[in-house]
Amino acid sequence: MVISILAIIVLLTIAIFLFMQQAKFGKTPAGERLERIKKSPNYKDGSFKNLSFTPDLAEGVTYYSVMKEFIFGKKVRLKPIDEIPHTKVDLLHLKSDENILVWFGHSSYFMQLDGKTFLVDPVLSGAASPIKFTTPSFKGTDVYIVADFPNIDYLFISHDHYDHLDYETIMLLKPKVKKIITGLGTGEHFESWGFDLKTVIEEDWNTKIELEKGFVAYTTPARHFSGRGFSRNRALWTSFVLQTPTNKIYIGGDSGYDTHFAEIGKTYGGFDLAILENGQYDKSWKYIHMMPEEVVQAAKDLKAKRLFPVHSSKFALGNHPWDEPLNRVSNAAEKENFPIITPIIGQKVNLGDSTQTFGKWWKNVQ
Repeated sequence: MVISILAIIVLLTIAIFLFMQQAKFGKTPAGERLERIKKSPNYKDGSFKNLSFTPDLAEGVTYYSVMKEFIFGKKVRLKPIDEIPHTKVDLLHLKSDENILVWFGHSSYFMQLDGKTFLVDPVLSGAASPIKFTTPSFKGTDVYIVADFPNIDYLFISHDHYDHLDYETIMLLKPKVKKIITGLGTGEHFESWGFDLKTVIEEDWNTKIELEKGFVAYTTPARHFSGRGFSRNRALWTSFVLQTPTNKIYIGGDSGYDTHFAEIGKTYGGFDLAILENGQYDKSWKYIHMMPEEVVQAAKDLKAKRLFPVHSSKFALGNHPWDEPLNRVSNAAEKENFPIITPIIGQKVNLGDSTQTFGKWWKNVQ
């Protein structure tokens, strides 16, 4: 019996090892890239660190208690019954003077600003993990495919988690992307996937990146973690400040609430729009994902004029009702009298029009 159990364990270990050799898992930094990483002030004891102490789980919480709550706790409606509302914009034939944003659900969105095209954390493969059946996208959220995109001047990747860096989508995008902007270490994945490293810009926090005349990006801190396998925090998670001739946009990436939002607001504040993650949160991991009320506070800290909450409405990755993030963040914004935009998937957001209105579309979805 003991021998049989050991044999099963060995076989499972081998099977997992072989499964994780697939290209979609990427690679951990090595060689010259690792030597560069070791010089980062944010890299200590073999991994990147947050600015503040950031435990994976909140005080008094264990992985056992999280699993117990998930399995035996009160059941909530993680997924909608109805199809998520959506529309479709012809992105291939936009007017060059249109300054717009189009959301694809979760944290994926396209922007055209001052004639240049930007794409952020695109996940269009129908799942948010390497094992697709575990995290399928909601009905109605996969209306866009890579063929619908024009050439992308700048692809921003906030970090290497599967719901932000999707291998299938990235490989289809390869011939369309001119430059990739990401955190230090994430370039190892792109190198392993055959990308020309001349197209990949990977930087530490607080780095200025001159894109072209009139366009500049800054890598700024976030409070999160990274990893696509058993090793964690070998590549840096980041947020971005994007400055164009007519717009200043904050691209949040995943983050728990902390003082970095106020620091970024002090340094770069006056954002026309703050795009902040709002969803897949839980009191048990409150340090790595903001609660909706904190999202509104973060937008205020950033000195933003408007807030666009993302990271919801496509995948069930947290233990909350699917529509709770938008309910809570919109209620919090109303209490604070803070402008918020809530487009449906595929809707054209006119970034130069502060009078454009958005309904609470999720209220009509079961």
